[in-house]
Amino acid sequence: MEDERIIIRSAIPADVVFADQIIHEMESSAIVRGSGISKRSAAAIIEKIDAGKAIVAVTESGEWVGFSYIETWDNERFVSNSGLIVSPDHRNQGVASLIKTQIFELSRSRYPLAKVFSITSGSAIMKLNTRLGFEPVTYAEIAQEPTFWDGCKSCVNYDVLQSKNRCNCLCTAMMFDPKLN
Repeated sequence: MEDERIIIRSAIPADVVFADQIIHEMESSAIVRGSGISKRSAAAIIEKIDAGKAIVAVTESGEWVGFSYIETWDNERFVSNSGLIVSPDHRNQGVASLIKTQIFELSRSRYPLAKVFSITSGSAIMKLNTRLGFEPVTYAEIAQEPTFWDGCKSCVNYDVLQSKNRCNCLCTAMMFDPKLN
């Protein structure tokens, strides 16, 4: 197949068929990179799709290419951009950048007053965040809701986070503050 066009759009209910593929690739990718990642369940991915809180990338023929979602925290004062993943067959083609831009735009349109944040150990995501106006911040400046931190329990680095009293970890926290931009 010669360079089939990739469509990046808001996820629709029919996209729940990709949930198992998405969680499998998230976990596989973390293992290959040797980095921590908070594991998600297929049910959690489906919930984000059904709630209109996800962006998906697919080929014209319906093959899954990539995904990301948003979640709100601390009474919608914060929105996290999370779970950005691209299928290995479609990496290094700019897909992650396009998904990241759309998930950021979804965050800003649905929650225009919220601070948007992302935590990552990947330099590529840090570069994408920087292009969108995110700046590095301390963990004290992002969501403090206990359920946010519960999401880190499945990460291989959770013990590091706990030993540092959730003040820092191996991930970098980055934030876009709409009041500053």
